[in-house]
This record gives sequence, structure tokens and C-alpha cells, in this order.
Amino acid sequence: MSIVIDDKPKEECAVVGVYNHPRAANFTYLGLYSLQHRGQESSGIVSNDNRTFYKHINMGLVADVFSDANNLEKLKGNMAIGHNRYSTTGTAKLINAQPLVVSSKYGPMAISHNGNLINARFLREKLEDEGAIFQTTTDTEIILHLIARSRKTTLIEKIIDSLDQIEGAFSLAILTRDKLVAVRDSRGFRPLCIGKKDGGYIVASESCALDILNAKYIREVKPGEVVVFDKDGMTSYWLNHKVDICCCIFEYIYFSRPDSRIFGEKVDKARRTLGKVLAQEAPVEADRIISVPDSSNTAALGYAQESDIRFEIGLIRNHYIGRTFIHPEQSMRDFNVRIKFNPVKGVLKNKRIVIVEDSIVRGTTLRHLVSMVRNAGAKEIHIRVSSPPIKFPCYYGMDFPTREELIASSMTIEKIRKYLEVDSLHYLSLEGLLNSVPHENCGYCTACFSGEYPIIPAQRVKKYHLENGIVND
Repeated sequence: MSIVIDDKPKEECAVVGVYNHPRAANFTYLGLYSLQHRGQESSGIVSNDNRTFYKHINMGLVADVFSDANNLEKLKGNMAIGHNRYSTTGTAKLINAQPLVVSSKYGPMAISHNGNLINARFLREKLEDEGAIFQTTTDTEIILHLIARSRKTTLIEKIIDSLDQIEGAFSLAILTRDKLVAVRDSRGFRPLCIGKKDGGYIVASESCALDILNAKYIREVKPGEVVVFDKDGMTSYWLNHKVDICCCIFEYIYFSRPDSRIFGEKVDKARRTLGKVLAQEAPVEADRIISVPDSSNTAALGYAQESDIRFEIGLIRNHYIGRTFIHPEQSMRDFNVRIKFNPVKGVLKNKRIVIVEDSIVRGTTLRHLVSMVRNAGAKEIHIRVSSPPIKFPCYYGMDFPTREELIASSMTIEKIRKYLEVDSLHYLSLEGLLNSVPHENCGYCTACFSGEYPIIPAQRVKKYHLENGIVND
């Protein structure tokens, strides 16, 4: 029996691109390796020597997909793009793995996409009605069809024309025979940055991919910006959508690595601030602060610093397991937690413990974890969550469960406390969350907490119309 051992929002995808460097494929591989946390279903690289496209794509982790050195050596050329995938649209099959590669009358083209298109179904049906044939079930393939069908003149005009028809989240790396194109949607949902090394350019979902290459961080791709890297250097164009910027605030809470810089701020700094504000909002008398490793480590340090309570490593995480595990003992109902975490009894015994967690989705994993800490001898257990209650699904690239599965959607905080069997439970307020992140030239999407969607997804249009008295003709 295969079980899921994680009760977290699932990552989206990772995008990497390299232009004008003889080790383009190797750099792309290393960049993908550092971004493994953003997707673990498949990985792939497409390279280009100005004539021929070379590719290697397969299911699995980066290290497994490229375990044979020959797989990298065959990726020739000084341009490449790569992708790590977690499927938010389309099934987890090899045919859906990216980068996607196509041939057209404009030449070969490859694309990597992080995000989710909320009007994908409408566009796909429209394209199919017009005779388009799809090879995958991903929304990314729609972008390629739109580019190929555009009546604009130049490639960049075609890309802009196609993306102006799309609603949703997209950070893209597009490879042609002589160009690397990086694009970020006009709302800036997902991060994408630019670096430079040895005269070549690198684009990546997070800056930690630049650090592993010892590349210089230049800046972020701005919301709505189309950045073209070619023989003329780096040139910017712009999408025609004029909308408010609303970066995904969950990137700060959970998704991005703490050593990355996104949306104009270092993730580590933002997470520490989340913990400090949480301690101000929800203080408690306790002996030790512990985190649920690894994603809540930094927020726990911030909470400990602000509350002047000692931080300890109270839970050890097993890093050598994948997302699923074959369950050998069905009678051990908490085995999925025990295989991932182990308590440090000397830290927990006879102590009042504060467990800092970054988010609660279903609550099942945390409930078992609390039981584990209690059995290790903790006198009291207090949960502090460095984000507000998650009550609504995301349609922009995070794979949350349905609203019915979100524990905070159907339970009050007091009922959740009783379900978790803890002495106290407090979430960070939405106001506290927003006060913890930078706001210079940046707004945020908080729809998973507030239900206020910057773009109304098709799944909610009918309900929205009913609530607001709108009648369709």
C-alpha cells in the first residue's frame, strides 16, 4: 500500500534557463538540483546549439533523471532550459513532463512553466474546435498553440499576443534557436529572477539556483515583463495586461527556500519576522520552542527570539524518503508520521513545549505529531502557526485540497485545538502576515486565507454571480 506522507500544500514547479554559456546544460542541471523542493514528479532539460535541440526528460528526482553522466553530455550547446514538475494541471505522466518541445514553421521551440492557467479549459476547447491536436493534458501546451497560431509578425510579438489571451499564473522560460525568453505574468504570482555568470545569463524560479552556480544576482523579472536574451544582450518588452500586482504570499510562508530572495526580500528575513509577529500576537509561558522541520525552522527561531524562550531541536526529520512510502504495517496508523519524524525525548520530557508550524492543511499529520511529542513526555503542548487559517483552495499554481478537506474551512480554531489535542492553538492574523512582508512595489494574493481572489476562477464564477446578483444572458 502506497501512502502519502506529507500533509502540506504541494509545491508548484521550478524553471531554469541559461543563455550564452558553454556549460549551459550543466548549469541548468545544478539549478534544478537546488530547486528540487518545488517539484519532485519529473525533471528535464532541453539544450540548443543554434541548429539542433537536444533533450533528456524523465520521471523522478533530478539526481535520478540525470544519474548517468551521458545524459548531460549529450545536451550540447550554449543555451538550455530546465524544469522540475509537480502537476497542478495534467496528470503525473511522462508525456506531461517538461520542458515541452515542438516544431513549427517558425522553427523548434521549448517551454518550461511554473504556475496555473485558470482559463485553460476554455482556451483548449476553443483551440480543439479550430482543429488543434494536443499531445499532453497540461495547460502549458496551450501557450505553444497560441504562439504558433498568432498572426503577429515577430516571435516576440507572437509570444506577447498569446500571453495576453491567458489568465492566471505563469513564470516561463522559452527557448528558440537563437533566443532565451523569460516571462512573468502581469500580476507576478510566481517568482522569477535573473543572474549573470561569465558573460552568460541565467533565469531561475529562486535565487538559490544562482548561488549554487556562484552567479551574480541581477534582479527579478518584473510582473508583466518579457525579457529576451540574444546576441544583442538583454532586452525587455511588456505584456499588455495592466493589473494590480499580487505575488503569492505563500512563497514566503512555505514554498521558497529560506536562502532565496523573492519579491524583493530574503525569505529567511521574512520568515523570522513572521515568527516574531506571531510571538507578539500569541505569547505563551513555556520551556522550549521547537519547529516542525524543515519549513518552519526559521519562523520558530523568530518566535523564540521574540519570546525569549529557548529554541531546541525537538524533532528529527528523515530526509531520505520521497513523497510516498510503501506502508509495511497497516496496523500502525501513525506510521506515516513516524517514518518521517522522530522526537528527541531529552528535549521534550517534563517540558512545556511550543510547536511552531508554518501552516495546517488537513491537520492529520500534525495530530499524530502532537501525540508523538506527548508520548515523549511533554507536560504541555502549544501550537503556533505562522500563517492564518487556510480556508480556500488556490487556483494559481498551489495544489491545495478541496475546500471540504481544509480543516479550517469547516472547523473553528477551538474545534481544531480539540481535534489536535493541544493545550492552546493560535494562528498568525492576516494583518500580522501582511505586516511581516515588504510592500514596496508589491501587493500580495491572500486568497487561500481570505477567499478574495484577484482573478475569479471559472470554478467559482457561478457562485460569485449568485452571491453578487449577477445574471448571465
